[in-house]
Amino acid sequence: MCGILAVLGCADVSLAKRARIIELSRRLRHRGPDWSGIHCFQDCYLAHQRLAIMDPASGDQPLYNEDKTVVVTVNGEIYNHEELRAKLQSHKFRTGSDCEVIAHLYEEYGEEFVDMLDGMFSFVLLDTRDKSFIAARDAIGITPLYLGWGLDGSVWFSSEMKALSDDCERFISFPPGHIYSSKTGGLRRWYNPPWYSESIPSTPYDPLALREAFEKAVIKRLMTDVPFGVLLSGGLDSSLVAAVASRHLAETKVAKQWGSQLHTFCIGLEGSPDLRAAKEVADYLGTLHHEFHFTVQEGIDALEEVIYHTETYDVTTIRASTPMFLMSRKIKSLGVKMVLSGEGSDEIFGGYLYFHKAPNKEEFHRETCRKIKALHLYDCLRANKATSAWGVEARVPFLDKSFINLAMDLDPEWKMVKRDLGRIEKWVIRNAFDDDKQPYLPKHILYRQKEQFSDGVGYSWIDGLKDYASQHVSDAMLMNASFVYPENTPTTKEGYFYRTIFEKFFPKNAARSTVPGGPSVACSTAKAVEWDAAWSKNLDPSGRAALGVHDAAYEDVPEKTTVTANPIAANGFAVTGAVEFATASPASA
Repeated sequence: MCGILAVLGCADVSLAKRARIIELSRRLRHRGPDWSGIHCFQDCYLAHQRLAIMDPASGDQPLYNEDKTVVVTVNGEIYNHEELRAKLQSHKFRTGSDCEVIAHLYEEYGEEFVDMLDGMFSFVLLDTRDKSFIAARDAIGITPLYLGWGLDGSVWFSSEMKALSDDCERFISFPPGHIYSSKTGGLRRWYNPPWYSESIPSTPYDPLALREAFEKAVIKRLMTDVPFGVLLSGGLDSSLVAAVASRHLAETKVAKQWGSQLHTFCIGLEGSPDLRAAKEVADYLGTLHHEFHFTVQEGIDALEEVIYHTETYDVTTIRASTPMFLMSRKIKSLGVKMVLSGEGSDEIFGGYLYFHKAPNKEEFHRETCRKIKALHLYDCLRANKATSAWGVEARVPFLDKSFINLAMDLDPEWKMVKRDLGRIEKWVIRNAFDDDKQPYLPKHILYRQKEQFSDGVGYSWIDGLKDYASQHVSDAMLMNASFVYPENTPTTKEGYFYRTIFEKFFPKNAARSTVPGGPSVACSTAKAVEWDAAWSKNLDPSGRAALGVHDAAYEDVPEKTTVTANPIAANGFAVTGAVEFATASPASA
């Protein structure tokens, strides 16, 4: 993942302003430690921090057309760049970068070329011939982008909020699947699939078509010139990514350069469900497996950095981002710069445990639509920012545009949980890869029950966070939370604790408004909480909150252990003594 910063229409064109833009761009250097570039044209600045994945030798940015009248700074990967180059044979390319096609496509097709791109991307393009500019974000919002406005009339774009929050009067999360055009002065949606309207589809289930589409999605993401691997939790989604990648790796270009044995990575507390399952999958697939451990205390100590990098106070996101953040640091230390991950499957197929209570296929489908539309605020944000904090790029095959369009056109009746028919959550994708002749995975892995990442790394991780937060947030603080934080008021001590850290880094109203709110149970939207009257009394994002659904629900009796609290907590309060947290019993682990 790279970092982009663009400031267009500044009133100030002094050397001091240029120095300020460079200073702000450096706040994104963790995203792209390999090279820094800036292009200045009159009152417009395009800056770039590069993580070199494709063409490390010559693909530095900003990128240009032939006569350098079109300038573009891009964060992302364009998987169909070779196909697009073939359509641009009259154009002369300067680099081997997959992103260079954007400048030439604009020359050839104008602003309407964005839907031709197959990949994950955020970019800003400046046409110096008339000083017009466009910015766009990929269909789902896999790569982050923020849009801001300065008091001097300038328009700002940045990969992360931290590069514009000090200088913009107002800023928002750039909506996925949209383009901003200076010619029209606003945003418009370029991605308009049938599912976006939430109309109920009726296409019959074709398991082989679903399997083929997913395999294509994984294979195209093996496009890299640097070492890579797969984040393997041992759950269904990451295991399928690893199984497909290992099956097809030998036939790719990258295998000739880096070898045909796949590297896999997993993190968890000692004895966690994910570690055991991931090791079993890795042994089955024959991958070179790397297992990392962390303690609850190490996770707690990292919370402040995690919140700074992920730029959120959402409880679910922080719980899951912390182990991913710690794992990414280890991965980077091994020389790996790109990983494949399993995000998106639960949203597309209704994999979260609360989907068991969907009252009908219409509600089921609409909830999947709502979840996909919000991915850029949750799982995409986490996967991107937790990894890019250490200069690692995460690619997500389940969020392939073609795969989503196929999967979301399926009659949702096939996706629903049908216990009497032996269909658990995500049965349609499990069944698609249930091949007895050439099995992708062992049966019990293929049909392993859903674990949210923050649960699977070890149930005591969440319990430890709750207990730690309770040492920092008093009953009186939580009781007065609505006066201190009237917007998205935290309802738990854990949420309050994260909010205090977030506000220290991002104190503006605009910043807190970029984080979603509302009631949720087991990662549901607020609308789905209505599916079960009991859920309103147990509003916790952990998968175990889906009472009566998860095999290791809260009724398990935990053992107790003790962790010494950090003397200086993340929010600056002094802490003394010890913090108790619950470790999962053998039955729940």
